[in-house]
Amino acid sequence: MGLIRNTAIVGGMTLVSRLLGFSRDLVLARFFGASLGMDAFLIAFKIPNFMRRLFGEGAFSLAFIPVLSEYKTRRSRAEVRHLVGRVAGTLGLVLFLVSILGALVSPLFVVLFAPGFLDQPEKFHLAASLLRLTFPYLFFIGLVAFASGILNTYDRFAVPAFAPVILNLVLIAAAFASRHYFQPPILALAWGVFGAGLLQLLFVLPAVARLRLLPRPRPDWRDAGVRRILGLMGPAVIGSSVAQVNLLFDTLIASFLVTGSVSWLYYSDRLVEFPLGVFGIALSTAILPSLSRSHAAAAGERFAATLDQALRWACLVGVPAALGLGVLAGPIIATLFHYQAFGATDTRMAALSLMAYSAGLPAFILVKILAPGFYARQDTRTPVRIAVIAMVTNTVLNLLLVLLWLRLHWTGPHAALAMATAFSSMLNALLLYRRLRRDAVYAPAPGWGRVLGRVALAGGAMVLVLWSLAGPLASWLQLDGLTRVTRLLGIIGAGAVTYLGGLWLLGHRLGDLLGRPAT
Repeated sequence: MGLIRNTAIVGGMTLVSRLLGFSRDLVLARFFGASLGMDAFLIAFKIPNFMRRLFGEGAFSLAFIPVLSEYKTRRSRAEVRHLVGRVAGTLGLVLFLVSILGALVSPLFVVLFAPGFLDQPEKFHLAASLLRLTFPYLFFIGLVAFASGILNTYDRFAVPAFAPVILNLVLIAAAFASRHYFQPPILALAWGVFGAGLLQLLFVLPAVARLRLLPRPRPDWRDAGVRRILGLMGPAVIGSSVAQVNLLFDTLIASFLVTGSVSWLYYSDRLVEFPLGVFGIALSTAILPSLSRSHAAAAGERFAATLDQALRWACLVGVPAALGLGVLAGPIIATLFHYQAFGATDTRMAALSLMAYSAGLPAFILVKILAPGFYARQDTRTPVRIAVIAMVTNTVLNLLLVLLWLRLHWTGPHAALAMATAFSSMLNALLLYRRLRRDAVYAPAPGWGRVLGRVALAGGAMVLVLWSLAGPLASWLQLDGLTRVTRLLGIIGAGAVTYLGGLWLLGHRLGDLLGRPAT
């Protein structure tokens, strides 16, 4: 039950953050819609977020937590404190230098990540100005990831999982203040990102202090532990950030499409991030320390059992979530965002990309679960090779599908970018799974056939119910906001009852959902 408890803690805190994130996006859609300013801000926010995957909870955490877990299991408390101090100093110095450099050369980053903005000087210069303010967020959030890695290693999951709530609250406040105190108003969001990073760091440090591991930062490139982490980080940079690279490449191509394309992809991606964050990332966060401890203790059977349990949960939760998002894409977008500056065309376009992204949601979750099976064993090279294959596939599919969309004059070529991301993630998950099987690290426990059959039948029944109740998107656009909310909640409730009831009728009991699914 430890895995389920830890996942529930992280998932519960992440749920609060995601709900506030929805509130944040609703406020941003009301104030800024899919405008030129919003496109510029999203680029200015995506760039430091991408770098965060390299220096923060992505590659760094995947390299840091296994090494710290080994120190905690096999070495003295003094050696753990020594490692924490040296890592803090080295990481802090790198983050500071990268943040300063990024702010100084912000126009070059905009050219790199959104070259289509060069043909729109106003949008280009605005994005560069906003990026100067958002880039230092990397420094703060990278140290937050460092502190969170320590807390997660010691099974303190609540504080790091709650920290993102601060970002959402600050950005909501910034949006409301934008019209009165900032010119242009979108500038308020950039200052909000900067302030939120600082507040998140101040929030997590006391929890580290309570563990008596608050570091005395001392850069030391020659320290054995630091060198091991850096050696593991090199390959992990690519492996952990492949999804972000795919999304950024989507943004790069979208910058050449009509204004609004970047925003449509953002809003639909945020909706896919909800189940991915609440469940997929929460489960990944919970299993990495557990897998690392099992590997350090040479407990191969426990290692495989943890992976198997996580994969079954991914199937039970990820499949219905993907089906629900796909069927209800239009009603969900209309209910959350179709107000004021976010018009009917924006709703239809964002719904198209949400349907495409939802097809890849199970794969997104599987990658989050399978990759720790390598990182916990301090094997960062294998997932890198697989990630490179997935990245190249995504790049090729992006170009081919967008060109096909434009040639056939289909509506919403930006949706082709989401579809390419979904396909490349499926390939990534498949290759990771095959390699774990080939390395004899994991083998499916008995009962998978029954689980898959039950999920397919119950999910199919749920789709029929959702589709019959939802109706056409045009009808949702004519409803007032409160009616949309109550109708959508009722439909989601009916779908959930259908799915869970179907599992029950097929023999899957509540006790199976709380522990390992029955065989």
